[in-house]
Amino acid sequence: MIAAELLSPASQVIGWTLYLPMLLWAIWRAPWLELFSDLRRQHLVFATVFVLFVLWLVRRDFASGLSYHIIGMTAVTLLLDWPLAILAGFVAQLGMLLLGRQDMAALGVNGVLLVLIPVLVTELCALRVERAQPRNLFVYIFFSGFFPAALAVLLCILAGLGVLWVDGLFPMPPWLGDFVGFLWLVIFPEAFINGMIVTALVVFYPDWLETFNRSRYLAAPWKDDNLPH
Repeated sequence: MIAAELLSPASQVIGWTLYLPMLLWAIWRAPWLELFSDLRRQHLVFATVFVLFVLWLVRRDFASGLSYHIIGMTAVTLLLDWPLAILAGFVAQLGMLLLGRQDMAALGVNGVLLVLIPVLVTELCALRVERAQPRNLFVYIFFSGFFPAALAVLLCILAGLGVLWVDGLFPMPPWLGDFVGFLWLVIFPEAFINGMIVTALVVFYPDWLETFNRSRYLAAPWKDDNLPH
């Protein structure tokens, strides 16, 4: 998460220009009729927003104006699908804003980094897995859970560094060339936590995952009744 004082006015405007249309599109595409008619799904959305909000509160704030925390949007996207995932991330951001843990001016840029990029990466990976139609459960868990989370946090870091470098308000450390070695300390926890959440949901509550094809992955093995027993 990036503080507003590290962002130029142009970056703040561009962040809102990218984030706001996606919020409106998510509102348009969200399954409101199904959500209002399904009490279980309502509870699931509210619980997801609360857990995401608490997860973002557990963070490390640096004096430079940067903050680090687990994103968690990969599991949220697989759980709610992309429209509700974007809206859940936005509501969690509003909660951070009310507590003074995020700046209104930087909400657009942070929304792009922490919400849009992870949701987009997860959705593209989930669509690619669905197009391949694998029957191996571990393919879904790895390529929809572990891998998208790792890729998403990598892209978030690179995009955030790019914004800071262009704006020039954040003094880049002299050891930036050695930064690649520290990426694993960020990528692995993100992939592990999201992957474990997805694995637990697949095992115990597969019906909660909107992107999970239960009939394909958990169907009983085919048996020919004509074969002798």
